[in-house]
Amino acid sequence: MRTLLITNIGELTTFSDDIGDAIIVSDRVEWVGSSANAPAADERLDAGGAAVMPGFVDSHSHLIFAGDRAHEFAARMAGEPYTGGGIRTTVAATRAASDEELARNASRLVAEAMRQGTTTIEIKSGYGLDVENEARSLRIASTLTTETTYLGAHIKPSPDVDYVGLVTGAMLEACAPHAKWIDVFCERGAFDVDESRAILTAGMAKGLQPRIHANQLTMSKAVQLAVELDCASADHCTHLADEDVDALASSHTVATLLPGCEFSTRAPYPDARRLIDAGATVALATDCNPGSSFTSSMPFCIAVAVRDMRMTPAEALWSATMGGAKALRRNDIGHLGVGAQADLVILGAPSSLHLAYRPGVPLVKKVLRIGVPQ
Repeated sequence: MRTLLITNIGELTTFSDDIGDAIIVSDRVEWVGSSANAPAADERLDAGGAAVMPGFVDSHSHLIFAGDRAHEFAARMAGEPYTGGGIRTTVAATRAASDEELARNASRLVAEAMRQGTTTIEIKSGYGLDVENEARSLRIASTLTTETTYLGAHIKPSPDVDYVGLVTGAMLEACAPHAKWIDVFCERGAFDVDESRAILTAGMAKGLQPRIHANQLTMSKAVQLAVELDCASADHCTHLADEDVDALASSHTVATLLPGCEFSTRAPYPDARRLIDAGATVALATDCNPGSSFTSSMPFCIAVAVRDMRMTPAEALWSATMGGAKALRRNDIGHLGVGAQADLVILGAPSSLHLAYRPGVPLVKKVLRIGVPQ
């Protein structure tokens, strides 16, 4: 593996004890320090005074789908509330699509995210909702990422079926070989706390690690369940009681906040400041999906989190990188310490502050994933 020395860095963010203005990478970070003391490398890259930072870790997305729901977005902007019911529209389109169509659409979105600095992305199923379509969704997702999540428990497609039995039985058997995680939409109109506990524990018994959609639309005991089961993350966390915040702060469960969703549904933003001040670990992710958050842009989510969720630019950047890594229980990504996977972004700006300072501007100049320019 050839080594690359990156010098003339205006601001190097590593989120580790390794500091300097130069970095050497192969597939891993080999060295960080002063450019004056840089060891020899096979190649050199002059960053031209630009900021260098870890690649974004998007720990929550729904990329295996067909069609879009632009008409729903227009209706919400005209005043209609978001209920989550439109998921069924995407389920119908997804079931009707070919494997090639689903793979092509998901690959396009992964590439779109990569151009904006995302080097690790989690992908959920959840728009199949039967054994065949959930399993094929995860087979396709597994060709794009190792961070695959079984979300058969997205909604109940029919009240006449023992759907929890299906999700914990035949569907789980078909999906578990292609998934790392199991997730459930614990929400009014979807799955209650007892159903969610049964679904997550069934997945855990098959070797899947738990995460949960929690407290997006209403206050519930979903966050408490997440902590009880040591879920890697509780995602959304829009409506939190004091006991939820305290539980997250005293646990290993990450509060993953999804500002693109609130932006697209005109719902209240989660109170990131409250969580951070309490000592909870916070991640930012896109929730990229065709209904409630059709964005693949982590820089956009950073800008919204700073503007509307009371996060500092430094906190938002950490949450979009290290926070996402912690939500995936990974210690090899989200930072640029020596030994980390060489996933890094070079900005067309002197500082990462510009991600929030210049919202909507395509600031990502170059992306390296596992040391390879993308």
